[in-house]
Amino acid sequence: MGDILTLDDLRLVAKRRLPRMVFDFIDGGAEDERTLRANREAFERRTFEPRLLSTAAERDQSVTVLGERLATPVLLAPTGLSRLAGPGGETAAAKAAQKRGTVSVISSASSVAVGEVGRSVERPQWFQLYPWGDWELTSALMDRAKAAGVTTLVLTLDVPVTGARERDYRNGMTIPVRINPRTAFDVLSHPAWALKVLTGKRITMANLVGLREGHGSSAASLAQLNLSLLNPSYSWDDVRRVRDYWAGRLVLKGIMGAADARRSVDAGADGVIVSNHGGRQADAIPASLDVLADVAAEIGTEAEILFDGGIRRGTDVVMALALGARAVLVGRPWMYGLAAGGQSGVEKMFDILSTEIDRTLALVGARSIADLDASFVRNRPGTFVSEAAR
Repeated sequence: MGDILTLDDLRLVAKRRLPRMVFDFIDGGAEDERTLRANREAFERRTFEPRLLSTAAERDQSVTVLGERLATPVLLAPTGLSRLAGPGGETAAAKAAQKRGTVSVISSASSVAVGEVGRSVERPQWFQLYPWGDWELTSALMDRAKAAGVTTLVLTLDVPVTGARERDYRNGMTIPVRINPRTAFDVLSHPAWALKVLTGKRITMANLVGLREGHGSSAASLAQLNLSLLNPSYSWDDVRRVRDYWAGRLVLKGIMGAADARRSVDAGADGVIVSNHGGRQADAIPASLDVLADVAAEIGTEAEILFDGGIRRGTDVVMALALGARAVLVGRPWMYGLAAGGQSGVEKMFDILSTEIDRTLALVGARSIADLDASFVRNRPGTFVSEAAR
């Protein structure tokens, strides 16, 4: 993997190695993918104002997030069915994160059960939970996470229903999967991937197996269960119920404005993740970066602010931290790394970002993450930004 220099290089390797239906499942967004593109464009509309001669000869990119000291301000975001991208799936990702001194967030829809992931590493994992309407199953899943040693629960709020990911529809990546001559040929054109999938352990939503008595254990059956449990009537009272039940740290994911950030704090959240679900849920909503400063201005240090959406460079990480995030999460990039090289590919992703973060800190004149603030960031002339980001 010595010729891989950037996260985009990892993406291209993943694109070559995966069938189109799997790559698009990872890479795609909702509807016209406007929000997916907006996440990248938001970074491109901003620049840095360097501080020259700032004696940044030695730099420190470590951060403390919810009491945990991390060697890098990059966490792995929750993604479902990651073993489709590469063997090991969430276990490989968690091992890579631990080796690089940070943590991964295990999805409820992960292809490796949270308990199995937890047994593979020493560092406690975080666990992501969907806004289900069935409290008995919700509490049972939280109990499984607690038994696995999870310290932090991430409650995703922006999934009252699933987004319309039209690439998946066209590719037959639906429930159940639709195989047509084109997709069959595509899979057969990737024999190495097909062999690993066909000869490996069956891929399913491992955390949901056995959760409802008598329910099937196939990926299609459990994905349908997950969809049926999503609750468009989920309310802040439900969030408070989770808060009362969960004794560990609680982070709310999907916050896209100051008002919901305030409600999150009032509901007892220890942290929020500014995120539009990577453009995979609602389309035509703002880029995560465009609302980050508003959230920071509203809640300050009352809760930890994390960021998710469009990170592809170390410069992006530094920019998000300057605008108020304590750390960032990446989803697609670690899946690209997993497809490109398994655990080593995820480690490569971390190494690329870490090198770029270090270099960016030196070039903008910051000795540590703590030195960063919004004064380091400038908006390109002619671009609109909120008052909080000015």
